[in-house]
Amino acid sequence: MELTTYEQDLLAGKYGEGTALAMKIQVGIGETFDALRMVPITRAHVALSAQDADLWFVEKLLNKGARCRVSPTVNPSIDLAYLNEHLFEIPREGIDIVSATNEAYRKIGATLTFDCTPYLQQNIPAFGEVVAFSESSATPYVNSVFGARSNRESSQSALCAAITGRVAEYGLLWDENRKGEILVDVKARVEEDFDYQLLGWCYPLKHKGLEIPVFTGIKKRPTPEGFMNFGAQLNTSGAVSMYHMVGITPEAPTLEAAFGGKPPREKVTIADEDLQKVRQQICGEPGKIDFAMFGCPHLSLSQVAEIARILEGRKLKVDFWVLTSSLTKELARRMGYLQTIQRAGGHVVSDTCIDVPPAGSLTTGGRGSRIRPSAPITTKSAGSNSSSGRSPNAWKPPSAGRCRDEPGNPRLLEMPQDRGRQSRGRGHPFCGRHLLLLSSAGNRRHRGKTPLLGGSEHRRENFGDPLGQGKLGGAGGRFI
Repeated sequence: MELTTYEQDLLAGKYGEGTALAMKIQVGIGETFDALRMVPITRAHVALSAQDADLWFVEKLLNKGARCRVSPTVNPSIDLAYLNEHLFEIPREGIDIVSATNEAYRKIGATLTFDCTPYLQQNIPAFGEVVAFSESSATPYVNSVFGARSNRESSQSALCAAITGRVAEYGLLWDENRKGEILVDVKARVEEDFDYQLLGWCYPLKHKGLEIPVFTGIKKRPTPEGFMNFGAQLNTSGAVSMYHMVGITPEAPTLEAAFGGKPPREKVTIADEDLQKVRQQICGEPGKIDFAMFGCPHLSLSQVAEIARILEGRKLKVDFWVLTSSLTKELARRMGYLQTIQRAGGHVVSDTCIDVPPAGSLTTGGRGSRIRPSAPITTKSAGSNSSSGRSPNAWKPPSAGRCRDEPGNPRLLEMPQDRGRQSRGRGHPFCGRHLLLLSSAGNRRHRGKTPLLGGSEHRRENFGDPLGQGKLGGAGGRFI
């Protein structure tokens, strides 16, 4: 790689040992993908996870003196005070690791938004901006909807980009690598936000690969929530970091422009029956539930408003969470949505992700628990004595949870507990089982289609009841 004088100084330690380490990692990534140079970034987003490896990495850089040149927004942590007061007692170990992680990111110079949808508020790039975004729903959104440029960063590489202000120029930063390759003819009826959940989950089942899909047949522009749903599922059911919608997204005004004048490599057709199969696959049978959660990704204000409209004058029969950003929660309070949901018996929880261990522990039931991509995420009773309501199967919920445990997805490798070596697997500090995500797609060693540096949502199964609380269907609960 050809480094500028300033970049050589960053690498040599002129600006401190921590910055030098971050630059060494960025240069290593560039060399892996045969990048020719580094380029500056204007924005970053780091998918923090408040787990051992995450805390170890940020503290290592922090203790060596690193500070962010580009302040990144960050993924959700958990709202310790709210959960502790209203929902369940968080173990000391959980409080310690969350608090330490939050403090480390504050000291290193991150902006503590604690939100997994930065592209909807706080961190919105413009067309052509070079950015470094981790978080599975964020990368396809900024690339596809805004026309900004980001490879599929891991939380570590995004943090190093924020510290150095540099990323290697490869992959989706190059014009030629942003052209479409797979033509997707959407013959299915896709109108509501929830339909984009199904479409996004369906495409990787029809075509497995890293190629950029070009969707035709979509009649009108999706809402921001529709785009969010779509990209989240494309990049969790599969590994789609960018897509085009002809006549809708900025780099696809025409079919010819989307493909750069070249013919598609393959054509995929998605019909109504394909979406129906997906819905049957991801949705459980109607029945009693113990718990419902919305907000993975975090819900927008309009989605919170829709929930409030549905709940107006009603009472919930089961525990009900809505996860969102602190800004959206405050706006919901001002608009009266928060009060409506609370009067119904629900909770609106800000700054929180169900995948952060103390929060995730609450919702892992008994033997056989697993997260599936239906919405809302629910625990279904299996011999539980708790009183439950009927599942709202008639709803088309505004958001869906996401998972990676379906056949054909990236492989999950079970590994024993080893707190010193959890890497980016979703190691869980309250139990002895961990899942490590391995990509099912090989990396191509050139400056082409290889932005597989890590994801952010790696799901768990069979955790038992690590807190010993027995809550939410702990006597044999099951995620549906």
